[in-house]
Amino acid sequence: MQKGHEITRGKTKVLHELVGQPDVLIVSQLDTISARDGERTDTIEGKGRIAAKTTARVFRLLNLCGVPTHYLSGGEDDDDNQMLVRRAQMVPLEVVVRGVAAGSLVKRKPGIARGAVLSPRLIEFFLKDDANHDPLIEADAIVARGIATPQEVATMTELARIVFEILAHAWRRRDTLLVDLKIEFGRLASGEGKGSLVVADVIDNDSWRIWPQGREDLMLDKQIYRNLETVTAGDLLALRDTYEKVAETVGTFPQMRAGMVAILADGAQHAALTSETARAIGQFGLASVRHVVSVERTPGFLLQLLAQIEVTFPRLVLVGIGEPGSAIFGVLDHLSPNPVVRVYAGAPALETAAFAVAKALAMDDTVVFGRVLLLQTNVKSAILQADAHLNATPVGPAVG
Repeated sequence: MQKGHEITRGKTKVLHELVGQPDVLIVSQLDTISARDGERTDTIEGKGRIAAKTTARVFRLLNLCGVPTHYLSGGEDDDDNQMLVRRAQMVPLEVVVRGVAAGSLVKRKPGIARGAVLSPRLIEFFLKDDANHDPLIEADAIVARGIATPQEVATMTELARIVFEILAHAWRRRDTLLVDLKIEFGRLASGEGKGSLVVADVIDNDSWRIWPQGREDLMLDKQIYRNLETVTAGDLLALRDTYEKVAETVGTFPQMRAGMVAILADGAQHAALTSETARAIGQFGLASVRHVVSVERTPGFLLQLLAQIEVTFPRLVLVGIGEPGSAIFGVLDHLSPNPVVRVYAGAPALETAAFAVAKALAMDDTVVFGRVLLLQTNVKSAILQADAHLNATPVGPAVG
């Protein structure tokens, strides 16, 4: 990567323009670690490399899920630990999502027990202002000061919640509790989506609290450094090993566990519906196989086909298609240990069926889980927008 002129330099990273592409930036992570608003600062050899890997792997996961981020590529060892990102105007806010009461929250609100699960998630905004220790700021103040519009505040809130849930799912699959998460947003400077908000900056092991087995004493994050009364060379080496361990774990997050959806139609008259069902399921990035069977005329073929599918695909969801009274649903329910989703000809409700299929596979697949969250959010947003448009349109008096 050919670095152009330096854009900005912070405590833990440096940004340069990419030569020939001023709207693409190179992010280089530094070996610095700090706490207490910079009162404590140390250097850990190799931390920048580890932070770059962690951030790149988190953003790669978010991109796969469909979350808008500034990340393009890079961040691994063979990239000199440098990431390529789309240029964005940073919003001067830190957005913190809390799933468990810890840190500054329990100091500010002693009525909340440390370690209490927060449902719904608590989302807070902090103004980036080192001189004043990044003070808490309410949504109405953000709007009043022109930092962001009401719509942007709502977008940051919803995206922050989704990012937290995706990462919480990934950590949960590894028997680790995501306690809280800090992220930042930027407005794209050019190109497709110019001006739109994306998750930006970095998300590394300094950005969250993670507790294996839900135990604070097993923490793997920056809080270890914050808790040290004095910092020794041995402490920094141990911390580097911990950060490396986290980076390697995060590297497994984007790996989709191949799942398969078998769509079985009871009768040739429903063959076209199998294609429509496959398209609905495909929006989650899921593969499917389609077959026409007949419970009444070729029961042996159905049983043989079902056995073949089940030994071929270790993670499987079955979709039965037929008339409401078709025996295929009962056959699949009673003969297969895998989840079965019903699609009734005449009233197929394909979107509902596709969600049911994706949710079944999302239990053990963070990418699919994230895509489900995004699509649910889009559906909810479309309903709210339709309602707003309806109520914004003047309606004359009713005619009796």
